[in-house]
Amino acid sequence: MAEVPVKLEKGGSWVTSKIEIAKDSLILKDPYNLEISFRSIVDLQLRGQVDILIVTGADKSEKTYKIASVEKVLQVLNKKIIMACNAYRLMAHFMSPAIRGGVLVTNAKWEKGAIAVLKTGIWFVSQEKMICVPLKEVASLELTKRELQHKKLDVVKVDHLENSEVVTSFVLCPLSTLQVLYNFLRDATKDMDMKGSELDQLDAQTAQVAMLIYSGMDTKSIENMLSLSAKELDVIYDTLLKLKLVDVVMIRKEVQLTPKGVRYITDALKPPA
Repeated sequence: MAEVPVKLEKGGSWVTSKIEIAKDSLILKDPYNLEISFRSIVDLQLRGQVDILIVTGADKSEKTYKIASVEKVLQVLNKKIIMACNAYRLMAHFMSPAIRGGVLVTNAKWEKGAIAVLKTGIWFVSQEKMICVPLKEVASLELTKRELQHKKLDVVKVDHLENSEVVTSFVLCPLSTLQVLYNFLRDATKDMDMKGSELDQLDAQTAQVAMLIYSGMDTKSIENMLSLSAKELDVIYDTLLKLKLVDVVMIRKEVQLTPKGVRYITDALKPPA
């Protein structure tokens, strides 16, 4: 049984403590002094150097535990949790990231390991890597083919956002398993599918603006290309915001000179006395 140093949060305060990693459970020492079976862990979120564990109790209620430690300790802890917790899991090869911003990642390679789909994220775990893709950041899923060693093999392609950039990851395993994984991921991210009532609000011009945003075009360029005024484009942006297809990243300002500003400019333009 391994024991690792951590800090545990309780009531808003952090307490220096230890966790024992047993075969089927974690034993949290002070201030909790309790045993958490891996099968009761339904979610794991990593925020910087802090793990957030979501645990389902016997009464079906969920409890949250926050654990802070150094990177190496969290890696050991998280690998154990991901491989034993209550999640959809399969052994597979993965490549993540394979494409970043539309450009192939030069040092990308296939890793042999496990894929685990938890409540809020997809975890890729190998001997060397551990990557989490939050489900809310998954943009699209596709069951497709990719060439490997001169053979076209079936893969699941996962497009996701990372720091506002589109990143692509691939999962490779037998086709029957891939189909199950693809269906599972589709179901886990179905909240992002457009509903019929939402599609009714997306007219051709609004869809065209969304496409230009996807291509990386800025607001001024979209106005010029589609011959739209700033107010007309704002109305389209409001529709996209209402449909949760875009986020506001910057608010432009339109200004006019105050009397003080006019005086400053007038004085600045006067010839030297």
